[in-house]
Amino acid sequence: MLSESNRVHQIDKKFDADVSNEQFMNQLFVRLVAKDKQFTKVDFKYSIFDTCYLRGCKFDSCDFTGCRFVGTNLHGAKFSGCKFDYSIFERTVVENPILDTECPGSENLKMKFARTLRMNYQQLGDAESVNKAIRIELQVTEIHLHKAWGSNEAYYRKKYAGLKRLEKLLEWINFKFFDLVWGNGENPLKLLLVTIIILMLMSLIDVWKFKNTQIIDSYTQAFLGFPQIFLGTLSPSYYPSLYLVNKLGKLRFVASQ
Repeated sequence: MLSESNRVHQIDKKFDADVSNEQFMNQLFVRLVAKDKQFTKVDFKYSIFDTCYLRGCKFDSCDFTGCRFVGTNLHGAKFSGCKFDYSIFERTVVENPILDTECPGSENLKMKFARTLRMNYQQLGDAESVNKAIRIELQVTEIHLHKAWGSNEAYYRKKYAGLKRLEKLLEWINFKFFDLVWGNGENPLKLLLVTIIILMLMSLIDVWKFKNTQIIDSYTQAFLGFPQIFLGTLSPSYYPSLYLVNKLGKLRFVASQ
């Protein structure tokens, strides 16, 4: 049931000149070297780049579909009109403008592309590039989830039918909720705003239920005191225990996301 993949092993090789309109499909490049070279319309589909040095190279309209980059140095490399469908990056030095110009067209592939680069940048400790990849991943994830349950495109209706469509609707609602609350971890100002709104609502309820609504000082005291109740460090006896537990539980739930 198994047959040879006929992958060509290119070990300790070097490109001495620019390359144009060549086929390098299904290759294993180990310690390949190329510096400041131009690659134009080169087909690298399904190839593996392992511990390669491709510093300062320019790739124009090249096909990297299904490629894997492992421990490769692409510092200063420029990409223009290249195809990266299903490509994977691991511990590879590649500059983040690749996210601006080389993302695949469809949402699901773009999401996977941003995700593999995010994980790659995390391995390198490049926080700025990680954040950039996360922003793109979140944007595309929202579009993908919305189309998965709401689009009439043939691809989505064939892949997400019946219960799967309902699952994607619930995922989208969950995504939008946490985006509203704190920008899915990328917007702390949203979390601060939501916290203030919750405290204000809790303060109003406290005044209406237990204090004099005609005195302004009642609102001030309630608002200043509710951070302790919200955090669970203060438990007034006149509040039902279930109410206090729910407030603390919600806070822990949000913090764990």
